[in-house]
Amino acid sequence: MIKLLRIFMPVTHEYSGNKFFAIIKNKRYATPLIVVILALGTTDIFFAVDSIPAVLAVTTDPFIVYTSNVFAVLGLRSLFFAISALMKLFHFLNYGLAVILGFVGTKMLITDFYKISIGVSLAVIASVIVLSVIVSLIWPKEQPQIPSRIL
Repeated sequence: MIKLLRIFMPVTHEYSGNKFFAIIKNKRYATPLIVVILALGTTDIFFAVDSIPAVLAVTTDPFIVYTSNVFAVLGLRSLFFAISALMKLFHFLNYGLAVILGFVGTKMLITDFYKISIGVSLAVIASVIVLSVIVSLIWPKEQPQIPSRIL
């Protein structure tokens, strides 16, 4: 999206207060502020679209799928910093999320042959998250040792 913006409009390297656009030498430029807004909005949409298979693993009700993605877009930006701090604290959480994505993908592939109930799906997802948090607490990430200087 940023490359597309640069095709249609030049972008300055400096902010112009809280303005999205600046006029320099009678030419309109996009400021880095609009670039940031565009990047955040695009990321929100990609994460919302990416979460559709996860929601479909739990329910096929179109209303729930639609509203959960709307709330995902609304809440993702505000929760980003909390989630990034949790990912640093619980370093095995990314492996747990990979297992959950594998489970959801497998469930979607076998849905024509075998139906996994919503309760089982939620139990698997919750147990994997809890297990990855517990494992992260039992085996904390080792901090790199900084060599002390000899004076």
